[in-house]
Amino acid sequence: MLKKKSIINTIRNASIVGATVISCWLTPMGKLLALPQEAIVEKLESIPVFTIADGEGAPLVATDGENGNRRVAGVFISKTDANNFVEQLKQNNPELGSQVQVIPVSLAEVYEMSEANADQPNGLRFAYVPRQADVEQARQLNSEYSGGVPLFVATAGDDQGYLTVRQGDQEFIPFFFEQSQVNALVNSFKQSQPDMADSIEIEVVVLEGFISALQQGDDELLDRIILWPSQESIQFIQENSPQLQGE
Repeated sequence: MLKKKSIINTIRNASIVGATVISCWLTPMGKLLALPQEAIVEKLESIPVFTIADGEGAPLVATDGENGNRRVAGVFISKTDANNFVEQLKQNNPELGSQVQVIPVSLAEVYEMSEANADQPNGLRFAYVPRQADVEQARQLNSEYSGGVPLFVATAGDDQGYLTVRQGDQEFIPFFFEQSQVNALVNSFKQSQPDMADSIEIEVVVLEGFISALQQGDDELLDRIILWPSQESIQFIQENSPQLQGE
């Protein structure tokens, strides 16, 4: 049974939509290894995020004067939040607001653009914007949470092993963008393992730390983690899949 602390600390310091939760297991401890670049991209590409861009598709950029005039673009986890930002911009700056739009991109695209700019002093940086409701839930679960996009993962048992889901013949550790989603997994586990119900814990890590762990971490369990889209993102993917497949 996996002791959670190694990978959780690694993350802190440093198509899923069709999945069906059939059951859940506790994952054994593994050897520590980092992921290659292509594996990181594959892991992130199923998550849609949303940027604000001009008519030509270039990101709306702010300048961070405290960091040598570094250029920063916002990346919204929620399409609703991105739309609200544009509406607010239209009120505060009608000329600029009329020129921008919400553009969906995959988290993998943001990652690749971030990597391409990493070594450039004035290169474009990306700031992730979490949903406020998720931030508040993360604070309630973990007093050490201090910002970033929260991810929720469940553990159980004397050694606090990860609850996993099975897709086909493989087991994965789901990291959820919403607490309600991890709660559904927990409830399923309680029904199948009622004697372990009192040992269940929900951990909070941040997306930014998770991505860093994929690059620098040394735990083979990183390869078994899947990011589970929010309900809003699942709906967006389902509504746009036919259009995307036809392109």
